[in-house]
Amino acid sequence: MHLDPVLLSRLQWSWVIAWHILLPAFTVGLASYIAVLEGLYFFTGRELWFRISGYWTKIFAVSFGMGVVSGIIMPFQFGTNWSRFTDATADVLSPLMAYEGLMAFFLEASFLGVLLFGRRLVPSWAHFLAALMVAFGTLLSSFWILATNSWMQTPQGYHIVNGRFEPVDWIAVIFNPSFPYRLLHNVTAFYITTAFVVMGVGAWLLRRERATEDARMMILMALDLLIILVPLQIFLGDQHGLNTLEYQPAKVAAIEGRYDTVSPMPLTLFGIPDDKAAVMRNAIEIPDLGSLILTHSWNGTIKGLKEWPADQRPPVGPPFFAFRVMVGIAFIMLFVVVVGEILRVRGRLWEAAWFLRLCPLVAPLGFVAVVAGWVTTEVGRQPWTVYGLLRTADSVSPSLTGTDVAISLALYIVVYLIMFPTGIGFMAGLVRRGPQPQESRPELVESGRPRRPFEDAARAVPDS
Repeated sequence: MHLDPVLLSRLQWSWVIAWHILLPAFTVGLASYIAVLEGLYFFTGRELWFRISGYWTKIFAVSFGMGVVSGIIMPFQFGTNWSRFTDATADVLSPLMAYEGLMAFFLEASFLGVLLFGRRLVPSWAHFLAALMVAFGTLLSSFWILATNSWMQTPQGYHIVNGRFEPVDWIAVIFNPSFPYRLLHNVTAFYITTAFVVMGVGAWLLRRERATEDARMMILMALDLLIILVPLQIFLGDQHGLNTLEYQPAKVAAIEGRYDTVSPMPLTLFGIPDDKAAVMRNAIEIPDLGSLILTHSWNGTIKGLKEWPADQRPPVGPPFFAFRVMVGIAFIMLFVVVVGEILRVRGRLWEAAWFLRLCPLVAPLGFVAVVAGWVTTEVGRQPWTVYGLLRTADSVSPSLTGTDVAISLALYIVVYLIMFPTGIGFMAGLVRRGPQPQESRPELVESGRPRRPFEDAARAVPDS
């Protein structure tokens, strides 16, 4: 039996990143949410914000730790599985990834300790600042990682010397054509994912009459954010699609399951792609609508995949189905949020038991949409690692064998199937406890500095 090291390396990378991406999809939004809660507590002094912030900070700590452990594997794979890719792109991509570590991860890690352990040890302004820095660090991390990925999708600002990509314009490298769209689309997706989790947890707690005041506030804050971000995300997705059509037309053809160039183009709702025969079987289509949606013109033309050589076409199945999953989830989310706002305006939100039961059910949909979007983006750019310039088959390590990759893939599968259920189970236990009643936060600041425990003890000693 022949074990293809290229295929297995791709599966190994997919397995690792599909699990890892679930955590940034949660922690980026959650860090910002905690910063908002800490700010509200700092400016109002209400214990409600203090309780909710402490509750989600514990959950954030677990997910952040899992993200570090699951993500640290990926850089190793650049050396073990993708050394030719690493060698060719090192001068461009290594600085970007180093910036992510030095500017973003170190910032998060530096202030995370204060956020986790300094709730009653530092002044409230210092704790608020720590929350802001952790949130800013997660956004910086997203910035650099997405700049790296976007350059691989739409490379510019380089020239090739002896088979290696050499940067000539760092502004062009970082702010490549797809980067602004990818950054806004992904960060918005992360915020939406987190907001649906917060709303689902709040609804679950409310139905069980645990921390009802806190639970109601979680739901209201989530709805306030989602009613803005979900429609915005649909718009951002459309703009990202126009950008992809301009710079990666073969990806768009794969997403739409379009093998032949047709103008105007129908919108394919469903079908069974057959790459060997280059035909979409059992297609369900709406005439002309594809051109209108994809090009904003009734007569817009989308090049079919037959316009490219067979060895330069992406596989149709994964991006075709993943994209429809992502779009379907977006409209489900829009429906849930609009219904929630209608119930809220009518004063029936807390009495609508069916809606409170629905919220926990839709809470995981953001994660599914994020993974589906990743599949659409990454499989759709095949057969390239650097789009149009470096093929995936030419990117793997030259001495790699299928057996080597199969063994490491099996180990990764076992480790991740132990780590993630364990971590998720632990976070579920924290969720079930709900926000815990806490004593009023002691005033820590006297004369501009935090009170220390021995000072409290000294005050208890009577004067002689």
